[in-house]
Amino acid sequence: MSRVSAPVAVLGAGSWGTALALVIARNGRRVKLWDLWTAQIEALISERENRRYLPGFPLPDLIEPTCDLDQALDGVQEVLIVVPSHGFASLLRAMPPLGPEVGLAWATKGLEPGTNRLLHEVAGDILGKRDLAVVSGPSFASEVARGLPTAVTVASPDLIQARRVAAYLHGERFRTYTSHDLVGVQVGGAAKNVLAIATGIADGLGFGANTRAALITRGLAELTRLGTALGGRPETFMGLAGLGDLVLTCTDDQSRNRRLGLALARGVSLDQARQDIGQEVEGVLTSRAVHSLAQRFGIEMPISAEVHGVLYAGTTPEEATHNLLTREGKSEMD
Repeated sequence: MSRVSAPVAVLGAGSWGTALALVIARNGRRVKLWDLWTAQIEALISERENRRYLPGFPLPDLIEPTCDLDQALDGVQEVLIVVPSHGFASLLRAMPPLGPEVGLAWATKGLEPGTNRLLHEVAGDILGKRDLAVVSGPSFASEVARGLPTAVTVASPDLIQARRVAAYLHGERFRTYTSHDLVGVQVGGAAKNVLAIATGIADGLGFGANTRAALITRGLAELTRLGTALGGRPETFMGLAGLGDLVLTCTDDQSRNRRLGLALARGVSLDQARQDIGQEVEGVLTSRAVHSLAQRFGIEMPISAEVHGVLYAGTTPEEATHNLLTREGKSEMD
């Protein structure tokens, strides 16, 4: 079976995994859509629609849902992981060995909880040396499923690997750009979620457009400091996986992280806000990881630090705002 005719395994049938499966199927490729939860897969099979996470988009015949991981990976040449960051390592450990010819990529945006590692480091430890790629950029699942024009970045140190992932995703309404900055693209996709919580809090407190613009701009500076300290390239953070994704998730209420911030500003507890949202809010765990990395590397990230305080240290949104506004003045370039 040739690479272009072999099915693609999409591991994770949440809203984003389902949306990417739809993209691949619309490009004429067969998809094996796997999920750990049997009830979720049984519903996809019987209803031919992801009514729980992405309702209103029928699954074409090219998408085959399965909860059997061995079956999902049998005969595939490409694997795309789309599970939350906290489940990334356990999924890799559960997978049967992949041949060196199988391309492995993920569209997960986050860091490994506890170790604060980027996901390519996790994959390298578990799978050994192999070509890897990450898909990131400004992309809400529902808009991708609707076929609204979207552009993302596929990053890999190996340009051939980046291009093969881009090839099965790229279409008229879903543009893929390639990058060799695996580190920078991952940092952008993870850290922007923390900043989206901050803008949600600010908007929930009624601070307006000026404040939102300031938070996005200064948040980009924080994201860039962290990303370059970890080895990313500065120009990456002005691209789709940096500024593009940051603007998207900070300004639109489709963002679960932004909605969490809005809820916190209303006085809703963290646990209740997460329960109301009903899906993974990656920024909650990422905030802890970003705060730890900033301390380890001596990186000044005041906005991210205040978000961490609100989530984990009992700081109120009003107190966090006061802390930021009363900081000593400084050069914008510092």
